[in-house]
Parts: sequence; structure tokens; C-alpha cells
Amino acid sequence: MEYKVGIGYDIHRLVAGRKLFLGGVEIPYPKGLLGHSDGDALMHALCDALLGALALGDIGEHFPDTDPQYKGAAGSRLLKQVKAMVDKSGYTINNVDIVIIAQEPGLTPFKQQMKENICGLLDITRERANIKAKTNEGLDAAGNKEAIATYALVSLVKGG
Repeated sequence: MEYKVGIGYDIHRLVAGRKLFLGGVEIPYPKGLLGHSDGDALMHALCDALLGALALGDIGEHFPDTDPQYKGAAGSRLLKQVKAMVDKSGYTINNVDIVIIAQEPGLTPFKQQMKENICGLLDITRERANIKAKTNEGLDAAGNKEAIATYALVSLVKGG
């Protein structure tokens, strides 16, 4: 079998006056993630991981923050477009592993819904996706409640 692996990363600053979206889930919190789109760092990192596995560059090349059509765009919309690229490539998604780094808010109550959203968008079973939420023990921007960062790792398999 032929495999490809990609890693994605994204970080967005937390700001007042925006809704917080992660994994397509609106999370009650007094701040949201600043961004040209909805700022969903999880969806953005996942897009980058898939694009990386396909050797197709990064999210900024496909969905530039200078393009008005992506202003306020839901991360799920971007992920659907990247999934279509995966489908055209002849590869299928083997598995997805995601780490969210946020001091606040607590994300455990929302992880299941995030996972369901991702599995639905990527057309994969629940056994092929994992989401972990970590704090940064008060260190750096995420640990100081200034930002939320996300890492995503994906593996693709030829055919499937």
C-alpha cells in the first residue's frame, strides 16, 4: 500500500467580539478567534495537513485572506473543498489525529461534537479520528489565554 502523511498547524489570537468556533462547534466563551474567515484553528490545521499530504501547498495558497469570498467563511466550507481535492487524488483518508492547545475554555465537553463534524465532513468512521485537548500550563500565548493553537496529522492511503 502507498501512504502519504501530512501535518498541519494553526494559531489564532483570542479577541472580544467574536464567536469561538473549533471543529465547527460554537463554544460559549467571551472571546473568539481572530481571522479573515471564522478563525476555526482546528479546521484550518486539518486543511493544512491534508494539503501537505497531497503536496498541494497550504491553506493560505488556496484560500487567501486577501480574497473577499473567504471573509467570515466557515472552516467546514474550506475543509469540504480540501476533501474534494483528496477525493480527486486517488487517495483516501486513513486517519486523523488532532491536538488543540487552549488554556481556556475547557474543551472536553465539545470534543465529541467536533469529532462527529470532522468525520461527517471527511466521510470517515469515528475509529479513524481522534481529538485531544491540552493546556499549555500557563506558557506562551495559548497558555496565557491569548490564543488557541491546533496541530493536525493525517495519513492517506492510495485507493481504499
